[in-house]
Amino acid sequence: MNITASHRPLSVLVVEDESLVAMNLESILVDLGHAVIGPISSLSELDTALEAGLKADVAILDINIAGEQIYAHARRLQALGIPLLFASGYGESGISDDFSGHPMVPKPYTEIDIAGGLSAIRAA
Repeated sequence: MNITASHRPLSVLVVEDESLVAMNLESILVDLGHAVIGPISSLSELDTALEAGLKADVAILDINIAGEQIYAHARRLQALGIPLLFASGYGESGISDDFSGHPMVPKPYTEIDIAGGLSAIRAA
C-alpha cells in the first residue's frame, strides 16, 4: 500500500554509510514513487554536495556516519529549509535533545515506517 500516493513525488536525500541499508532505503523510496539523491555515505561527501548547492525536499539521515554524529550537518540542512527524518538503530533515545521533535524511524525499518515518516514531515 502506497500511503503517499496522493502527494507529489519528493526528492529525498539519503545519508547512510551502510551500503545494504542504503540500497534497501533507495528501493523503498523508489517503490513509494520518490526520487533519491545519493545515497551519500560519508560526511565529507555530504559537505561536497552542500557546497555544490544540494537541493532536496527532505533528508533521511542515519545518526552515526562512519563513527561521526550527523548533527552538525543536520543543522546545515535544516538552515536550508530541508525537513529531516532520522533513521537509527539507537531508537529515539539516540537522538540529540535539540532534534527530539523531528520524526525518527528505528532500524530496521519497513516501507510502511518510511512512508509514515515522510507523511509526518508532510503534515508538519
